[in-house]
Amino acid sequence: MKAFVLDRYGKKGALRSADMPTPELRDDEVLVQVHAAGVNLLDSKIRDGEFKLILPYRLPLILGHDVAGIVVKVGPRVRQFKLGDEVYARADDFRIGTFAEFVPVKEASLALKPKGLTMEEATSIPLVALTAWQALVEKADLKKGQKVFIQAGSGGVGTFAIQLAKHLGAAVATTTSTTNVALVKSLGADIVIDYKTQDFEDVLHDYDVVLNSQDGKTLEKSLRVLKSGGKIISISGPPDPEFGKEIGAPGFVKLVIRLLSSGIRRKAKSRGVSFSFLFMTANGSQLREITRLFDAGVIRPVMDRVFPFESTNEAMAFVEAGRAKGKVVVKVR
Repeated sequence: MKAFVLDRYGKKGALRSADMPTPELRDDEVLVQVHAAGVNLLDSKIRDGEFKLILPYRLPLILGHDVAGIVVKVGPRVRQFKLGDEVYARADDFRIGTFAEFVPVKEASLALKPKGLTMEEATSIPLVALTAWQALVEKADLKKGQKVFIQAGSGGVGTFAIQLAKHLGAAVATTTSTTNVALVKSLGADIVIDYKTQDFEDVLHDYDVVLNSQDGKTLEKSLRVLKSGGKIISISGPPDPEFGKEIGAPGFVKLVIRLLSSGIRRKAKSRGVSFSFLFMTANGSQLREITRLFDAGVIRPVMDRVFPFESTNEAMAFVEAGRAKGKVVVKVR
């Protein structure tokens, strides 16, 4: 099968287009013929070696986390899916590889794709939607009437998180550039801060939840917009001790993780708020909940552009530039 392969870690290094063997299927997995793959900043970060400590992949590695496609083979223990099913998923850690013609996905991580969406629209959803769901529903337990600040509202996670937060009944503030103000308002944002001309710290006060996706400086400033008892959930780091436990990290890695987040945890505690890090995980049952929202028309996909499969490296560079409105997708078939 054709695939895009990472041979060695390195910043901005190009993936190699190669012929690779079709993956061997495990008993609890489904083989998906990839029709479209979503492109995420996570792919670039893995390529750059940023996650070597917590995700020690063996190279060469096929990158890609989001898939939409058709079931072509099922493992002997698979019960929920059959040949020909149109499905989508966030591929499992250590089994990623959606920048390819076929990818294995655990049955527990897979869902039938929303009926009204194309393969390209469907593959734009899993990673960002599960990130927003696990942050706002699971970690934050966001309730009707609460106030949430979602950074970078026009990005992949932001465009979904705004819609999800509004569906949950929260008031939403977000940041974006001048050109994307109309977009985030159309998704339901109540307060829109143009980060080029305004400082969110001057505008926002007494928020219940912050979804942080930016740098350390923005993370620290975000503590100051929370009310006492508020929660800040960061998807851009630094990892916290709870995460070290979740991944079963060895002792020295747990120590490094503890040290990396000690400063922000201390500052959060001194302000009477909580800090937690989220590294989203594949989850088919949550994806089915998300599918219902798309089928009901509650949430819509937001896509910037679709690249042909042979332009996978260009698609990654476009995402890294940080100006995509919503998601970027690679059309494989």
